[in-house]
Amino acid sequence: MERLPLILHEDDDLLVVNKPPGWNTHAPDPFAGEGVYEWLRNREPRWAGLSILHRLDQVTSGVLVFGKSPRANRSLTEQFEHRRVHKRYLLLTAQAGPGEETVVRSEIVRDGERYRAAGAGEGLPAETRFRPAGPRGNWHCLEAEPMTGRTHQIRVHAAQAGFPVLGDTLYGGDPFPRVCLHAAELGLQHPADQTWRVFSAPVDFGEPRSRGLRRACLDPALTDAFRLVHGVADDEPGWFLECLGDRLLSGSLEPDLPPARLERLREWLRSEGLRGAFHKPLDRHVRRRDPDTAAPRLLLGEDCPGEFCIRENGLRFRAVFDRGYSYGLFLDQRDNRRRLQVDHVAAGFPAPMSFAGGKRLLNLFAYTCGFSVAAAPAGWQTTSLDLSRNYLDWGRANFAANGPVPEAQDFIYGDAFDWLRRFARKERRFELIILDPPTFSGGRHGTFRAETDYPRLVTAAASVLSPDGVLLASTNAGGLMPREFCGLVEETLEGLGRRVVARHYAPQPPDFPICREQPAHLKTLWLKVE
Repeated sequence: MERLPLILHEDDDLLVVNKPPGWNTHAPDPFAGEGVYEWLRNREPRWAGLSILHRLDQVTSGVLVFGKSPRANRSLTEQFEHRRVHKRYLLLTAQAGPGEETVVRSEIVRDGERYRAAGAGEGLPAETRFRPAGPRGNWHCLEAEPMTGRTHQIRVHAAQAGFPVLGDTLYGGDPFPRVCLHAAELGLQHPADQTWRVFSAPVDFGEPRSRGLRRACLDPALTDAFRLVHGVADDEPGWFLECLGDRLLSGSLEPDLPPARLERLREWLRSEGLRGAFHKPLDRHVRRRDPDTAAPRLLLGEDCPGEFCIRENGLRFRAVFDRGYSYGLFLDQRDNRRRLQVDHVAAGFPAPMSFAGGKRLLNLFAYTCGFSVAAAPAGWQTTSLDLSRNYLDWGRANFAANGPVPEAQDFIYGDAFDWLRRFARKERRFELIILDPPTFSGGRHGTFRAETDYPRLVTAAASVLSPDGVLLASTNAGGLMPREFCGLVEETLEGLGRRVVARHYAPQPPDFPICREQPAHLKTLWLKVE
């Protein structure tokens, strides 16, 4: 059973989490990355009815409670409204804080992207109590108790009182890798028995923000392959770093890493007990390069000849660094593969188990068959189709890494459009079809470009999709924005007379964070089609 480190407590009424910094409480837009609320709500059927009762700023970490039952929602809404919930925050500041308890009162009003203290009658009244909590290294630590619940209240009042939060440059704080504000404690009456409960979470303000996010949302017993640094979204423009078991794989537009980043790799190897760090230059035209020159090269530690295994959601996948540019698994599809394993797409989406005709899956552009490997233990009869025999053999090896290859699994070499025509002629149908084509590829009938040819692919796939089937449509094409991509897929189906009865847009997982400067590269859309 998966044990997510961010979960502090769960019962029939409450789900309490330790939100890491840098993760929104909820998504600001349907096509943005999921907030912690959406990610949890869509992850488990028992969390499908989660309710947001309060919020923490994206930059703030700490205790956050969600309601799981109508009883909890009523009780906690009333407690928050009447200020009977006790909140205690910790903050660091570079300035000498007050020597005794200090109360800051003001009205707060929005001013563009920030908030500010306002004159009487101009904003909403807010009150915060600050107490000294001793030094922490070179910084001063304070406790903050908000007596009201205004947006950015503690940050505004700390700045107003002359001790802005460390890292909170929006409000005059000294630069630091994160905003050092943490919701350390939350006290409330439990909705079931009215007993007073206090939930608390420790904090290490020195932990890199990117690492804290990954530690929160991944069960280390089940998954050891994830994106550790995702470019500008993790304050590292142009640099991408993946943890693959006991190895690190760096990627950037630079052929060589600068000394500062090389030292960070060395530090990670030491602190995490990893064996080696590798690097590859990112190249949009990698297909033109020789596989040997495109392959990752050793930077630090032990070399890695041959295959090694990585774990994802309890499954084992074989990876290599000496067969070209790609090592064998696209980590940004982890949550979508998990949806097949646990037979749950999202809150409100019908479970794929509810098929009258069986559980037959067609995995087009299968690569190393990751989706098929994830689906087979859940009872799916999989057909993996790819234009490369080598990748299909790799897929068989991935199946074998998890036990004997089930007889019901089929591997087909060939062009996707050719085989879709054959399946249609033979009236062969599939309850689930996965469309995850490369952005650009070649075949018997010319090139395929996702931006222009995706409707043709959806049309061909629809001809073999069962009447109550599910389609997973996915693309990395930078020229297709999420809203445009979803509209293109659904309009194509509607033009074929296929009615979409349920949909779920799944963005990149949390270890591939999205920001304004670095929009989502992966777009995935689950559709239940009549």
